[in-house]
Amino acid sequence: MTAKTIAMRALDAKNIPYEVFTYDTTVRDATLVADEIGVPHQQVFKTLVVVRETGKPLLVMLPADRQLNLKRFARQIGEKKVKMAGHNQAEELTGLQVGGISTLALLNRGFGVYLDESAESFDQIVISGGKKGLQVKLAVRDLIVITQARLINASD
Repeated sequence: MTAKTIAMRALDAKNIPYEVFTYDTTVRDATLVADEIGVPHQQVFKTLVVVRETGKPLLVMLPADRQLNLKRFARQIGEKKVKMAGHNQAEELTGLQVGGISTLALLNRGFGVYLDESAESFDQIVISGGKKGLQVKLAVRDLIVITQARLINASD
């Protein structure tokens, strides 16, 4: 059994059911993670750290096979300009390793959370469980409630 992560404990505390998937920690691409755990690419969501000109960074969850359209995202959230955090910056800002950045592990830390609206086409999606090599599958509705995620259409 995998030791409980902060993300898993957050779900347990709210009595939110979830399923755990593990994968080889050397796998770095979200589409390859999806392949390894046997879930369609569009149902596995990666978490990106986005930096704005002022204010706390943002967390954006997108399907593994999509890319964030930064201009569209900035427009949708009322920002002039946003940029992707680099790996080192993302780790520094979140305290988590790239590949293990999870909105569930960063609750109450002041990050704005956004979820690609394509998630609504599924009952459940898979997201990072808070460390490399660990994913959790949970109901989209539960994810939105616990993270207070706002739905966006900003991916290509």
